[in-house]
Amino acid sequence: MRPDEWGPASLTLSGRRPAGSWKGGRTVSEAHAVSSSQASASPDVAPVGTVQDSAPPRHLAVIPDGNRRWAARHQVPVVEAYRQGADRVHDLMRWCDQAGVTFVTVWALSQDNLDRAPDAVASILEAAIGGLRRMAATGRWPIRTIGAVERLPAEHVAALRVIAQDTAQAPGASLNVALAYSGRMDIVDAVRSLARRHSTDALDSSDVEQLLGRYLSTAGQPDPELVVRTSGEQRLSGFMPWQTAQAELYFTDTPWPDFSHDDFTHALRWYAGRQRRFGR
Repeated sequence: MRPDEWGPASLTLSGRRPAGSWKGGRTVSEAHAVSSSQASASPDVAPVGTVQDSAPPRHLAVIPDGNRRWAARHQVPVVEAYRQGADRVHDLMRWCDQAGVTFVTVWALSQDNLDRAPDAVASILEAAIGGLRRMAATGRWPIRTIGAVERLPAEHVAALRVIAQDTAQAPGASLNVALAYSGRMDIVDAVRSLARRHSTDALDSSDVEQLLGRYLSTAGQPDPELVVRTSGEQRLSGFMPWQTAQAELYFTDTPWPDFSHDDFTHALRWYAGRQRRFGR
């Protein structure tokens, strides 16, 4: 899949693995690639650390890309890639619990993807909901959806509602599943809600910025500090544009169904080496 899809090694200071290492990873922080020759002079890049060197991100956001390409490479039906991708989300939540990450957002289906053939959308939703039901059965993680979920078929909306209700009091990391999600519409909906509840004439720009976050789909949660996108694409594709303004961006060539604990650990080690100065 694309952004909608379910879809520790040595490395240079840029976040790229050296030639010949076991999986190619590419990282970009604040939308700027840093080459290894520049890294020593960059005030924002520190040597890659270990996960223990600093606190993990409180909120990890993931664009799980590459399911269809994985299916083509392995000559299997794409629905099998979606199922494997759903299993990786289950693994991801276990790894996040172990690492101390407390919020996770996974972009399972974009609003644009609803324009795909109905059978293709149904395959994504069935794999995603099947995976979420298996996760809910463990009682480990609170699971909620964000996005224009009302645009999904009624039976899927009902299933997602049950999953959210059944897991609301679970003790583990909180999982946001972005379905029929558009980052721009997230902001538009927040602006509409803000305008309905406040007299905008009485607000200055700093008030609006502070209040707007209360009406986004992730209200009450910290913004993501780290975004991981798999399968080689190096863009956010409209994913959480407001919330990711200060996020570190990590890109890996690994397709989502192959994303492993080593890949996860490598991303956190790279994040641990970042010096987050926020312009100061």
